Amino acid sequence: MSPDGESLHVEPSALVAPALGAPMGTAIAVATAGVLPVFLAGAVGVQLRADLHFGTQGLGLITAVFFGTASLTSAINGRLAERIGAVPAMRVGAILAATSLGTVAIAARSLSSLLAALVIGGLANALVQPATNLFLAQRVPTTRLGLAFGVKQSAIPAATLLGGLAVPAFALTVGWRWAFAVGAVGAVLVAVLIPKGPRRSGRPRSRGRGDDDVGLRPLLLLGIGAGLGAGAAGTLGAFLVSSAVSAGFAEGAAGLLASLCSGVGLVTRLVSGARADRRGGRHLSTVAVMMATGSLGYLAIATDIPAVMAPGAVVAFALGWGWPGLFNLAVVKNNAGSPGAATGITQTGTYLGAVVGPLLFGVAVDAGSYSLAWLGAGVMSLAAAWAVQAGRRALLVDRAGRSSR
Repeated sequence: MSPDGESLHVEPSALVAPALGAPMGTAIAVATAGVLPVFLAGAVGVQLRADLHFGTQGLGLITAVFFGTASLTSAINGRLAERIGAVPAMRVGAILAATSLGTVAIAARSLSSLLAALVIGGLANALVQPATNLFLAQRVPTTRLGLAFGVKQSAIPAATLLGGLAVPAFALTVGWRWAFAVGAVGAVLVAVLIPKGPRRSGRPRSRGRGDDDVGLRPLLLLGIGAGLGAGAAGTLGAFLVSSAVSAGFAEGAAGLLASLCSGVGLVTRLVSGARADRRGGRHLSTVAVMMATGSLGYLAIATDIPAVMAPGAVVAFALGWGWPGLFNLAVVKNNAGSPGAATGITQTGTYLGAVVGPLLFGVAVDAGSYSLAWLGAGVMSLAAAWAVQAGRRALLVDRAGRSSR
């Protein structure tokens, strides 16, 4: 097998759920519910800051608390999903997400109470992500996993799109609390409607590390790359709207820009996933190219010129944030024995990056400017590309060592 995941030693005939639409729809619905609390908070950040009386660093702290909680529990929750099964884990995660959203809608009266609600959201996301990865690995033929992960990873741009639409629909009309209330109801519906469905025949709920699974070192390097990429990309959902307003966009227009960019990012993930199924390999190399090219988008946003920021944001969303589906596809295909646990490890890096990136961004804005902060995001995206390539090389070494035994 190539380090980009050209094959997974599970035959499509071993799958007892031939229809692809149901598992893909379930995965994206659950994953969207898992990330909605933090991206909805980022989209209505202007109104949150005004009502709860905190600054730009507070907005970064919201993102940091959410993903910090997720980073501390991701590896554990990956193993938990393997043990209890994907469907129960997804259902628990969706209920936790609904609890987080509902708590913000009802009880957030200060930054501290808002952060407490986002801790619950972080726990939800840390369980939802490996659970949905495991779910897809169990239910979807390997020849369609690229599209499946593209669909699943469209949850983040979908959540950002919903958050952007919430600005003109709720935040500027009836109030931002209603946006969280509607989100909570939606997450409950997702939890209720998750189908039990069939499991992959003959596969126990928990399985140890397989002979074909890669070692820890490549996963750690890939986790670092994902962390750097997420550190850059996480600033888009948290700060794009506020940055656009600061540059001269109207609040409603800034929200619509975020929705447009999210839509483009969503399409990019779907298209790149479908192309991955036809290409068959070199997924990590493609991830590195996307990260490097996406850095140009961050640099364009840093100009603070609306006419340049808008297309730059599109590039940043499409390429600088369009890689997670391909990334998870490669990790899963290289860890057929324990896909949930493996992605739980790499997601730890993703979450750590999502903590550090927005925090540094907020500090850079308060100490300097949005332009300085976006420049830093561009540098992080370039560093992420290098780290992913390093992880790919480590996979090559790992595979070569195993084949020589």
